[in-house]
Amino acid sequence: MNDASAFLDRLAQIVGAANVVVDPDLVAPYLEEPRGLFRGRAIAVVRPGSTAEVAAVVSACAAADVAIVPQGGNTGLVGGQIPDAGGGELLLSLKRLNRIREVDVDADAMIVEAGVTLAEAQAAAEAVDRLFPLALASEGTATIGGNLSSNAGGVAVIAYGNARDLTLGVEVVLADGRVANLLSKLRKDNTGYDLKDLFVGAEGTLGIVTAASLKLFARPRARATAFVGLADPGRALALLKMARARFGQQVTSFEIMPRIGMEFVLAYDANARDPLGDAHPWYALIEVSAQQEDGLDDALTALLGDALERELIADAALAATLEQREAFWRLRESMSDAQKPQGGSIKHDVSTPVGAVPAFIAEATAAVAAFMPTARVVAFGHLGDGNTHFNVSQPIGADTAAFLGQWSAMNEVVHAVVARYAGSISAEHGIGALKRDLLKRVKDPVALDLMRALKGALDPRGLLNPGKVL
Repeated sequence: MNDASAFLDRLAQIVGAANVVVDPDLVAPYLEEPRGLFRGRAIAVVRPGSTAEVAAVVSACAAADVAIVPQGGNTGLVGGQIPDAGGGELLLSLKRLNRIREVDVDADAMIVEAGVTLAEAQAAAEAVDRLFPLALASEGTATIGGNLSSNAGGVAVIAYGNARDLTLGVEVVLADGRVANLLSKLRKDNTGYDLKDLFVGAEGTLGIVTAASLKLFARPRARATAFVGLADPGRALALLKMARARFGQQVTSFEIMPRIGMEFVLAYDANARDPLGDAHPWYALIEVSAQQEDGLDDALTALLGDALERELIADAALAATLEQREAFWRLRESMSDAQKPQGGSIKHDVSTPVGAVPAFIAEATAAVAAFMPTARVVAFGHLGDGNTHFNVSQPIGADTAAFLGQWSAMNEVVHAVVARYAGSISAEHGIGALKRDLLKRVKDPVALDLMRALKGALDPRGLLNPGKVL
């Protein structure tokens, strides 16, 4: 106890006593992830306010042989930000690292700290007439550090890529407390290994990202958004091909949703409205963006007209106002939360080649039906980049605990189909603790050896986010 007290006193000297939190009521929100699948314990929650303080805390932990679990906005869905149940790990909250350090319009780059929320980063870009295109439903809470650590995706990957693609450089605290300044605004830098990519997607297991240099883009002057009813994902794929052929990179989002997901949202949100007169088996949400202010709505209307003539779609509504656009997006962004009142949900964040998405959904749905005939498949997501959130809601009236007890078995069913299409078991949520054991079975053995070698080189004592990823 004396050693623990001395350790906490040392941390208080670094960050201030108010930022070493041990009160159970104040600590509790940090120790459970949003779905309630992972709950942990911690020595304390420490909230540094600068990179120097992070480095000093990490050095103190290294000296005391204390493991560290970094956390941003606590929006992760695979348990990567939650300490284990032993109570011997320190939770390092990065939310006080919340400064926008620099916005460089000429370089189309900005440097922000890890605790800046995604919404704040978007707003900082917009303030100088630029776009930071990473977009997630949790953007008001999710932080840049967490986004980079999990290589977040979102609804604009089709046009701009994942978080890794949007990162020019990082500042990272290593396991021994040294700070690696890899921040850069350069678009071209051939000076050896591109080290930043080691830390983007590493979930805090190789180093703690404290700041990042992010790419900015020209802010679109016009957007056209359509909500489309159609018969099946195959027709949605054909519509995507038409849209890409006509608009190219101006297609900035292409999402698909099943009717059952729409029904869940309409039941969940009293303010939600079906934009179309009749129910359809599937829906697509399409958004195109351009620098020209005129003509985009007409061009998207023409595309939808052609698709209607080819019998690819059954109906469509074009957003005439910002409020209508936001209503369309609300239907898509509410799809995850709308499953909660329906009981337990076994979720799969998977990807396949874009052209294989319709066949994957059909085959995986059939496999689930064979395994559990009354389970309800809610498959939706980012058709434009091949990422399907293949969620399975419990049968009506089923016991939730018993259903969730089938999590691993259901994973086997769905992931077997993913493997047949050379897909990935984690498209944008990461590995964390949830998929750590599964990763061993699906990752190339040589690739796993390389990952272990990197972990051993950068964190030989295993003090950074132990038990996650590897």
